[in-house]
Amino acid sequence: MHEYSIVQSLLDIIEESARRHGAKRVNRVVVKIGVLSGVEPHLLKVAFDTFKEASICRDAAMEMVIQPIVARCKECGEVSEFERGEIFFECRKCGGVELDIIDGEDMILQSLEME
Repeated sequence: MHEYSIVQSLLDIIEESARRHGAKRVNRVVVKIGVLSGVEPHLLKVAFDTFKEASICRDAAMEMVIQPIVARCKECGEVSEFERGEIFFECRKCGGVELDIIDGEDMILQSLEME
């Protein structure tokens, strides 16, 4: 389960940010998880709750924003959202099938609420 190593890296980033800002605790962690990122939200939450106890995040809540796939059509420029379960992506406007994925592949630490 690679979510454990992701959480370890996430906690390192959070602790460094808290140190830079002189924070004593983190109350809330917001992460954006793209549906194509390979990260399972439920497993990430379990890993976070397991490892946060020994960190500055011990009292923090994790909020996850699930990002659908966003693609831009190379033919007409239309930007559309797609769900993970969709097997075939085509432009909703012109029917083109040459699309550039512009969001939904990453996991990003969006914000921290610190004291």
